[in-house]
Amino acid sequence: MLGTWEIILIVLVVLLIFGGKKIPELMRGLGKGIRSFKDGMNGKEESTATQVKEEEKKDDVK
Repeated sequence: MLGTWEIILIVLVVLLIFGGKKIPELMRGLGKGIRSFKDGMNGKEESTATQVKEEEKKDDVK
């Protein structure tokens, strides 16, 4: 588990490397990436459920 000093050190290193102006852009990009990943996972689950329902309908027709 990270302690307080380790987190402060990491934040300072990130500030030194990227600068204050780039950090909001990086966080925005990270948020969009996470959101698209979640949407992709939800879409995959929905399409799988749709396929199962279609297969059940085909079985009922036979």
